[in-house]
Amino acid sequence: MPTNFNDNGVWGQASPIFIKKLMSIKEKAYQLLMDKLEEHPEFFLIDFAVSENNDIKVILDGDQGINVQNLVDFSRAIEHHLDREEEDFSLMVSSFDISQPFHHIRQFKKNLGREIKVKTENGEIKGKLVKIGDDEIVLEFKIREPKPIGKGKHTVVKKEIVPLDQIKEAKVVIKF
Repeated sequence: MPTNFNDNGVWGQASPIFIKKLMSIKEKAYQLLMDKLEEHPEFFLIDFAVSENNDIKVILDGDQGINVQNLVDFSRAIEHHLDREEEDFSLMVSSFDISQPFHHIRQFKKNLGREIKVKTENGEIKGKLVKIGDDEIVLEFKIREPKPIGKGKHTVVKKEIVPLDQIKEAKVVIKF
């Protein structure tokens, strides 16, 4: 911790106000965001970025989704504690785009029972997410296979266990 004159003019540990002044806008915004997320554990951070021009971008998701009012609350928790007079910035707080790949294990849990597409080193698997373990997921899908006896094909339900460390990308399959 930096040392400096404290609020009473005595040399020693720096006051929290002095430390806040030392923090960059990125550090301040991130700390404010983490404080708000700690208050609301049902939400989680997908992405946080600050450009050279102080454009702050926050992408959030929630175990049960996230609505506009939640996003406004997070935006206000950050924006109202940053001083534009001290350093100019722009702030964008948004929800996760369902067409984007998953970034967090909680997104798998949130989408249990939905059809997802998973890319691994060995190819691509599309199926219903039926189970999430500590280090793997289980996908269930239907495939047409030749009948064991006679001509033709029949539909078979199969399950595939996919280790999380082999997943390069996973997305929800959007159906219209």
